[in-house]
Amino acid sequence: MLTIEAGQLDFLKLNEAVRSSADDCVINGCLGQRFIAAGLKGKNVIINGVPGNALGAYLDGAKVEVFGNAQDAVGDTMDGGEIIVRGSVGDAAGYAMRGGRIFVKGNAGYRAGIHMKAYKEKLPVMVIGGTAGSFLGEYQAGGIIIVIGIDIGEKNIVGAFPCTGMHGGKMYLRSDCKKIKFPGQVHARKASYEDMQEIEGYISEFCEIFGYGKDEIFNSYFTVVTPDSKNPYKQMYVAN
Repeated sequence: MLTIEAGQLDFLKLNEAVRSSADDCVINGCLGQRFIAAGLKGKNVIINGVPGNALGAYLDGAKVEVFGNAQDAVGDTMDGGEIIVRGSVGDAAGYAMRGGRIFVKGNAGYRAGIHMKAYKEKLPVMVIGGTAGSFLGEYQAGGIIIVIGIDIGEKNIVGAFPCTGMHGGKMYLRSDCKKIKFPGQVHARKASYEDMQEIEGYISEFCEIFGYGKDEIFNSYFTVVTPDSKNPYKQMYVAN
């Protein structure tokens, strides 16, 4: 495994070192370098520090694990692979994500899952352990978003305007969501047994990664949100 000391390396030199390595990589001292692992496949990357914007953009099958927080646009348009963040992420995580999985131990900023979409056998999944900011799942067209709300106290599990323009996919929130105002073009209801079976594997993986007990989380009240089949946005963004 190649060890890269990020130090004063700019993002171009850092990414060149990752791409040119025939081995998996460990990056130490990362501090804001952008586009790490962009388009990467067939390789594992461990990052100690705080990667900058667009971590794992267009990721194509690689596994990226961050021991720290990450900035905006984690997994932007990623196509496959896995991103694990053992902290929190900034805004627009999973933007236009079309495959693979993102697991976040902490919180996510605004517009997580915006324009997330599924394609053929690809099903993007994002699991957020804490809370999500406003506009979660904005214009979501496919895939699954799960917000678990661990140790959030009296805070709402999601900010304002969740699911705005949602026209595909599903969202699972570990809350009764009585204080959450959803837009008129979606349906929010208690998750059924069948709904929970759909996400059991993702919750199990989240708990295994971050060391949580699955039973307490899985047996909680979850709200599932799906788009209205008559949603006019669907005609604009989804091919018939």
